[in-house]
Amino acid sequence: MKILILANHYLTLRVFRRELIQKLSESHEVIISLPEDSKEYMDELRSFGARLVYVKNMDRRAINPIEDLKLISEYKRLLKEEKPDKVITYTIKCNIYGAWACKSQKIPCYCNVTGLGSAFNNGGLLRFVTSKMYKYSMNKVEKVFFENKGNEQTVLDMKLFKPSQTYVLNGAGVNLEKFAFTPYPNDEDKITFLFFARIMKEKGVDELFYAIEKLRKKYNNLQFNFIGIYEDEYEEKVKELQSKGLIKYFGFQKNVVPFIQESNCVVLPSYHEGMANTLLESASVGRPIITSDIHGCKEAVVDKKSGYLVKVQDKEDLYIKMKEFINLPYEQKVEMGKLARKHMEDNFDKNDVVNETISAIGL
Repeated sequence: MKILILANHYLTLRVFRRELIQKLSESHEVIISLPEDSKEYMDELRSFGARLVYVKNMDRRAINPIEDLKLISEYKRLLKEEKPDKVITYTIKCNIYGAWACKSQKIPCYCNVTGLGSAFNNGGLLRFVTSKMYKYSMNKVEKVFFENKGNEQTVLDMKLFKPSQTYVLNGAGVNLEKFAFTPYPNDEDKITFLFFARIMKEKGVDELFYAIEKLRKKYNNLQFNFIGIYEDEYEEKVKELQSKGLIKYFGFQKNVVPFIQESNCVVLPSYHEGMANTLLESASVGRPIITSDIHGCKEAVVDKKSGYLVKVQDKEDLYIKMKEFINLPYEQKVEMGKLARKHMEDNFDKNDVVNETISAIGL
């Protein structure tokens, strides 16, 4: 078969869907559509076994009806030229406008909702408009894949899709070889926490900064490492905390594995997630996790056994759970890390998720 994949950024595919594309390419012709600004990364994507085509009218962030209509037209032309047997889409614009174009030409479409995001979680006009667009454009798709049951239930409660259309995967899974189990740090006296995600309000950094400042007053053997790009409004806060010696900020890092390996615990007090890949990767390496008790995070943790779940947006509960982890015997932290890895092996093996995805698409 000829499979067309629509995405709005190379990272969506390069980081999280590499194995799926490679597997599909073994038996099918795979074409990937990306914006023109992704051209510098094309050689790597071609190495997966796919052919690349570009779209001009994709602005990931802008809300411009005229440009969006141009994108629909471009997708329609692409479908007529390529004549794919099936189309797979990722991210909101590709889901909505790709499904719209597929519906007009009666081509089977499979959409991936990797998280409902701020548009749904904040409510208001944006949620109303987005939900109407989902319902209109995607009402004929074969399958809508979700990364957690909470997101699926939200759209079903809103009657955006039929239950027969929705399907929950365990996120994108985690590559157990790339994120191989590594023995727990053997320094029993020092405890290193790691946060790696975009430094922004919705990742729970305000609550985390509060907990860090409170913990540092009580303990002198802690280190808090941060990696990731910060939103503009957090630039001064990050610099202030670093100047005080409360955190160590390492900026964006292409390879996060060494940072996970040297950590004792990974913290992500996020407000909402599709499926937090940072948690899957950390647990796969064998590190305990402290994260929010919400869908998209809690699936990665066996509470009080491989880590701790925290009430969302609750800075005191985050502080208490981090303190509880600090006070655990070293041997118990080691066991937590081993159980974290086993939980990934049992539930989030990338190979299993890839095979399940291909089966659900009917390939």
